[in-house]
Amino acid sequence: MEISSRNVVEGTARAPHRAMYKAMGLNDDDLSKQFVGVCHTGNEATPCNIHLPRLALKAKQGVTDAGATPREFSTIAVSDGIAMGHEGMKSSLVSREVIADSIELMVRAHQYDALVGIAGCDKSLPGTMMAMARLNIPSVFVYGGTIMPGMLDGKELTVVDVYEAVGAYDAGQLTLEALKNIENTACPNAGSCGGMFTANTMASISEAIGLALPGSASPPAEDDRREKIVYDTGAACAKLLQMGIRPKEILSFEAFENAIIMLNSVGGSTNGILHLLALANEVNIDLTYEDFERIRKKTPHLADMKPGGNYVMNSLDKIGGIPFVLKKLLDKGLLNGDCITVTGKSIKENLISMNILEPDQHIVRPVENPLHSVGTAVVLKGSLAPDGAVIKTAGVEMTRFTGKACVFDREEFAFDAVSRGEIDEGDVVVIRYEGPKGGPGMREMLATTAALVGQGLGKKVAMVTDGRFSGGTRGFMVGHVAPEAYVGGPIALVKDGDEITIDTETNIIDLHVSPEELKDRYSKWSPPKPNYTVGALAKYATLVGSAAEGAITKPKL
Repeated sequence: MEISSRNVVEGTARAPHRAMYKAMGLNDDDLSKQFVGVCHTGNEATPCNIHLPRLALKAKQGVTDAGATPREFSTIAVSDGIAMGHEGMKSSLVSREVIADSIELMVRAHQYDALVGIAGCDKSLPGTMMAMARLNIPSVFVYGGTIMPGMLDGKELTVVDVYEAVGAYDAGQLTLEALKNIENTACPNAGSCGGMFTANTMASISEAIGLALPGSASPPAEDDRREKIVYDTGAACAKLLQMGIRPKEILSFEAFENAIIMLNSVGGSTNGILHLLALANEVNIDLTYEDFERIRKKTPHLADMKPGGNYVMNSLDKIGGIPFVLKKLLDKGLLNGDCITVTGKSIKENLISMNILEPDQHIVRPVENPLHSVGTAVVLKGSLAPDGAVIKTAGVEMTRFTGKACVFDREEFAFDAVSRGEIDEGDVVVIRYEGPKGGPGMREMLATTAALVGQGLGKKVAMVTDGRFSGGTRGFMVGHVAPEAYVGGPIALVKDGDEITIDTETNIIDLHVSPEELKDRYSKWSPPKPNYTVGALAKYATLVGSAAEGAITKPKL
């Protein structure tokens, strides 16, 4: 295979380039080797990523010991938890594209031969994997690791418990002192949010799809094993470079099927759907909502994970982590075992070599006795969402809800109404103009959904939005409604009091308004002015497409 870095360091014309490398401590022997970019998303914006610069040093050592020359660089990462509930959340999904674009630019500019990608918070995982797929150079992804759960009165806590505690406090069900105690104990150290929220979902998918080393997803950020995992990843990337295996050989359609199987078997975040659609686009795989539904219906929900269940990623790690789940699926013929991975071996070969045992545990159910017989990442369609919408049913007891619409044109208006106690049992809270273009940026609604749960309304109301939900959201909450309101989708035409039905058994989301009435409303509708006219968010809004296609940005050629 072509060694791109030779374009930069070989020949007399490249003496200035070599001089600059030597200014950074490299010598002629270092320059004679292949270059491996070691990218991380470390920063002080979030506990998910604060430790990643330290892990990058371990990855670099692994690259060096395997005979290549590492070159470290970093890119941005938005903290979803800290951006949540205000205008800052509009930057989150946009950051996925910026991360992918910035990694692409760094690798292309400096002609690196391979890539190690280390990521922690939600969008940094798919953003890094998207760049690997786009560049199609030998690449290995590694997760920064989950946070340990907080402990209070014998109960394991995550940051979602803090959000829900805010709702309980607003409802007068929790004292200020109790709220403060939860705040002070929920997040004890570095690492990504502890439940099967978006970061842990995408980390699990990274193993299932073959871009990460087996067993790399579940060990906590502060666990001693994490440094060895990252070292091994650096070494594996240098070896992958020697084998010449590229992401497009790994990211087959069957590998994406494995990823969807993992998403459903662990009750993962609906954001996984959005990110897999985007990743598939990078390798020209035609992945659709129909594929997600086909695979979901044959995949049992096995892992009892928060927010819909009882356990955190650290608990899953103690019983064998993601390989334990994959082995259960493989043994029952539910997995594409022949898919190649970054080890150079198939996923089946990897699992056989790991000697996975069956511990006495209650976290991952047998395939014959699952939590749900089918997967939990459900795609809906109907008159309210002709192009589709998504809902996570893990931990949700009801399968059908019909209620009256209570409409808000931005998230803050809905949160304020919830805080004032204005949402009643039986309401369908509709939050619109929060889609990819309309927000722009497709904000997550965790602050609002958690407040509803905290007030005891989690099982008594529903929500529908063209925005997104955090992986920490639970309840009858429908997101990714497409077409979005900003482009004139039916959600833009909903009025207070309209009746809406959501049915997860028939995959229906319907607005009970006649076609004639909707046509009349549409004739009187006009799009609102854009919220941003300059800067990154304005650029994004002009390029981004539908959530039903992954909310990807496409150049207008």
